[in-house]
This record gives sequence, structure tokens and C-alpha cells, in this order.
Amino acid sequence: MPRKRFTVEQIIQKLREAEVELARGKTIGLVCKQLGITDQTYYRWRKEYGGIRTDQAKRLKDLEKENARLKRLLADAELDKAILKEAASGNY
Repeated sequence: MPRKRFTVEQIIQKLREAEVELARGKTIGLVCKQLGITDQTYYRWRKEYGGIRTDQAKRLKDLEKENARLKRLLADAELDKAILKEAASGNY
């Protein structure tokens, strides 16, 4: 069975659908089956995205991308600094 990838917006929509169905008295197992996800996926999504709106999720995703970009820049700068330090010491 191929693995499905859901966007953040789709995840939030599915969590809202699950909340509605749970409020109607359905069990988590039935709701997850209806949504086409596993119980574990539901709990993981609820932990990560529970209680946030779509615009907040987009902002979070943008911040995560920016953070990853800055970490790469810092790693490159540290590598350049280490190379220059070794070259300056004359042990090459």
C-alpha cells in the first residue's frame, strides 16, 4: 500500500472532521477508518497540529523552512572558518 502525503491544510481539515465525528459519539477507530488514516497517525497529527488554524500552520511551515536555511548557512560558515583556521596554522 503506497504511503500518502498530506499537506498541512489537509491534515487540519481531517482533524476538524474527526472532532465533529467524535462529538457525534463515534469512536476514534471508526473516525480514523472513515478518514483513511491509522489511530497512530491521528494522535501524531493531533499532537502536532491540534488547535492551530490553517494560516498559523502555513506560518509555522514558513518559519521551519527559514530555520533550516539559516542552519545550513551557519554550517557552511563554520566549515569555511575551520578550513581557514587549518590553512593559517600551516598543517596542510
